[in-house]
Amino acid sequence: MATVKPFKRLKPRTDIADKVAILPMDSMDKNKVQEIVETNEYAFFHVTSPHLYSPEVELDENGKRTMNKHSRDFLDHMLDEGVLVKDDKPMLFVYKQIIGDSVLTGIVGCTAVDDYVNNYIKKHEFTRSEKETDISYHIDYCNANTGTIYLIYRWQKEIDDLVNETMSLAPEYDFVTDDGVEHLVWAISDPSKIQALSNMFEKVDNLYIADGHHRTAAAARVCMERRKQNPNYTGEEEFNYFLAVMFPDKNLNIMDYNRLVTDLNGLTEAEFLAKVAENFRVEKCPEGVQFKPERAHELGMYLNGSWYKLTAAECTYDPDHPVNCLDVVVLQNYILDPILGIKDPRTDERLDFVAGVLGMDELEVRVNTDMKVAFAVYPCSVQELMAVADSGEVMPPKATWFEPKLRSGLFIHSLED
Repeated sequence: MATVKPFKRLKPRTDIADKVAILPMDSMDKNKVQEIVETNEYAFFHVTSPHLYSPEVELDENGKRTMNKHSRDFLDHMLDEGVLVKDDKPMLFVYKQIIGDSVLTGIVGCTAVDDYVNNYIKKHEFTRSEKETDISYHIDYCNANTGTIYLIYRWQKEIDDLVNETMSLAPEYDFVTDDGVEHLVWAISDPSKIQALSNMFEKVDNLYIADGHHRTAAAARVCMERRKQNPNYTGEEEFNYFLAVMFPDKNLNIMDYNRLVTDLNGLTEAEFLAKVAENFRVEKCPEGVQFKPERAHELGMYLNGSWYKLTAAECTYDPDHPVNCLDVVVLQNYILDPILGIKDPRTDERLDFVAGVLGMDELEVRVNTDMKVAFAVYPCSVQELMAVADSGEVMPPKATWFEPKLRSGLFIHSLED
């Protein structure tokens, strides 16, 4: 059973929504981030990434408090100046993003921390305690969920019908951001429809975290701490819930999340290629030809100005295991760990990640500047992601990338009514 609860949203003024709402930093070019910081006074980066405005602050414990104070002060400033306004009643929302032929439509609301604790909201990644702590400080200090968690549910026709009925009306927001994505938002304010939608989600067995494992864990930390501080809590307080957008699994695609390594772990190029060839068929591509995997168990590798097609031997993967069938696991188990010496991909500073949305050229640029070798992987499917979560297993870090990315600043959930 999934809990979906309406909330009184903090929202940007409609005439400047395209300026307030911003992408996550890791999906943007660094130069674009800097341009926004220098030219856009409304950018929600002030709240989500205050270090961009005060890079001289050392991010020790005192620095983190300074940064979180900046976040809270700017959030209050946006409310005081009318850049953000608060809804006068709890609502749910339909959020639609369109880019080219790609359309992503989901339901925005709050879901329950207890659903996460009790594993009705399932995860597929480990989280790092330090990052959880940092985000929990931010949530607690801002007294709000300033970022939206991306959840998946198995498609239900009755939910789809209500969403389509809602979208037959005029949207509250309709704007195009400078990356070419059109954003549309419809508010569901009718109490009977809100109740109907909540009832429909009670029939959904599980929600699955697609993106936002750390934000979810941090929201749970804040909730548990506030329960300790308020032993007479009822469970209905806003801190018992966190902000999420829920997408059906139908027609949802996952993009690749590629890997780069700084060195060959002391091996010569010839030695490295020989070791890779022990478990992969290695084929060098013609000069100037990139290799992007088109099917499972193929990897692309860029090394010293050349692309290679790597085809994994059958012994490297288990088609009947929810995790060991995945190519990011094959890459980790047969190249990154045994050959390049990367034991823990969560912490090894020799390893970096590049989202597939940035393209194959980005891998070439990085190898030609600050890295030694790049690997392009074939993405897993939504069904594989849910199978991993259902089994209680976890994927390696940064195994999935969803597009288009959710914007921060379009929906904000206050932890007080």
